[in-house]
Amino acid sequence: MHPARIMEILTVAEQAAIASAAWNGKGDKVAADQAATTAMREAFNEIDFSGRIVIGEGERDEAPMLYIGEELGRGGEEIDIAVDPLEGTNLCAANKPNALTTVAVAPRGTLLYAPDTYMDKIAAGPACTGVVGIDKAPAENVAAVARTLGKSVEDVVVCILDRPRHQDLIAAVRAAGARIRLIDDGDVFGAIATAVPGTGIDLYLGSGGAPEGVLACTGLKAIGGVFEGRLRFDLDEDGEEKRCRAEQTAEVDLDGVLTMDMLVRSDDAAFVACGVTDGEMVSGVTRADGSIVTECVLMNAADRTVRFVKTCHRGETGAVRFR
Repeated sequence: MHPARIMEILTVAEQAAIASAAWNGKGDKVAADQAATTAMREAFNEIDFSGRIVIGEGERDEAPMLYIGEELGRGGEEIDIAVDPLEGTNLCAANKPNALTTVAVAPRGTLLYAPDTYMDKIAAGPACTGVVGIDKAPAENVAAVARTLGKSVEDVVVCILDRPRHQDLIAAVRAAGARIRLIDDGDVFGAIATAVPGTGIDLYLGSGGAPEGVLACTGLKAIGGVFEGRLRFDLDEDGEEKRCRAEQTAEVDLDGVLTMDMLVRSDDAAFVACGVTDGEMVSGVTRADGSIVTECVLMNAADRTVRFVKTCHRGETGAVRFR
């Protein structure tokens, strides 16, 4: 994908982050998400491309904008788009770390349309390719990561969403001797953080949203990380209905292991995340002296680069600043 196109996508993520950051700490996650969604849609529609949402805010009858199948842009290159306009709505509302705006793009027809259900996931950094797997026991995966990274098991950090459904998983990881980093929300961050130095996270385990799995997989494919998933309709109250709908358009075995190449079927994919609140990967939006500063991480599978981009949005009279 042309670098200029990716910079346009980065601008989309920035605009969504700026809009939602106005709601940091105000306790209104719905307003924060709405602000991000509106800003993201408006920015997409300024781009000379033919974008199609494959992962968004829901089905057409469930979401007023950025719904699955929505066409965006002014026309041109055909692109698949996966978005989570505000990953960590609760984090933003409470002004907690690691709220992000996230966008993944790839050529038309190459991003998996993941049903809006749960997915079991395992993610790790590039060194762990071929040594961890979703069908292995937690203790086996922890031991493999420790061995590969040259750590003792006691120093391995496993990231898990803090949910009641993960009680047995948490117990198994602790029984194996590893440390656990529990996160309130944001499993796109949790998965990608395994491959980003400095986050302190070595392994991601547990179930979260299937659409978020595709977003995380796009970023990890650019870095060279590890990701596997398996759909879990049984965790949804209306899981049977969702499974029936998914069977009508299924591109993969709904019960099988989903590899990175099944979720993202192109090496010409890119992932962008922009900080809304401060986090381990990127800083949140800051405002001072009439300027707004954003920080994004941009992961491009085509050239296997990871760029951290800090931007000063000066406005009419703002001063140049980067802190």
